[in-house]
Amino acid sequence: MAKMGSRKHLKRYKAPKTWPIHAKENTWTTKTSAGSHALDKSIPLVFVLRDILGLAKNAKESKIILNNGEVLIDGVVRKDHRYPVGFMDVVSIPKMNKYYRVLPDNKGKLVLHEISEKDTSFKLCSIEGKNIVKGGKTQLNLHDGRNVLTEDEYKTSDVVVLSIPEQQITDSIKFENGSIGLITGGKHIGELGEIEEIRISNSSKSNTVLMETEEGKFLTLTKYVFVIGKEKPVISLLGDN
Repeated sequence: MAKMGSRKHLKRYKAPKTWPIHAKENTWTTKTSAGSHALDKSIPLVFVLRDILGLAKNAKESKIILNNGEVLIDGVVRKDHRYPVGFMDVVSIPKMNKYYRVLPDNKGKLVLHEISEKDTSFKLCSIEGKNIVKGGKTQLNLHDGRNVLTEDEYKTSDVVVLSIPEQQITDSIKFENGSIGLITGGKHIGELGEIEEIRISNSSKSNTVLMETEEGKFLTLTKYVFVIGKEKPVISLLGDN
């Protein structure tokens, strides 16, 4: 018999800060499956149904909902209760006419922001890397673990708009001055601002971005800025009516 501390379980006090749980409730909690998002950047699907949306009282009820094929992530039915749900994922529960996009709040927790059904047709993905593959096409390595082939030119940190579930690039947002960025890490996580200046480091230090907001300006790491529009966001955000 496998020990409780197996690959499927995780001690609550070791759970990532993005998870909406209390460390003192129980000793063990469910660990995400290996997949699209890293452990520290995602939450298990069972948490979405039970802890965030309150659609199930326990893991058993969550599994029943999932086994019935009632939950889609990025347009695809997912039945694994440990499936990793992460930033910008689109969660759909058509039977209840409920649709959500995963976003960070100002405390760094991953939350589900309710969206309209028409907004479930696309997803934003940041380009974390790219390489040329056989045939001369460029493979884009996206923040959610997926890879997309393209013949167009994009730069690292640009964001592509993907149709889902087809995964076709329909548009893009350049990582450049004037673009609107959502902060995904650091002390300004969850804040929205405009890129005023991108500062490239000529040393071993990380590149930084000067952001301008209604409250003022601040400097943050380039990796923490996820562009979501040019003049205005192309998605609705926490706090929008």
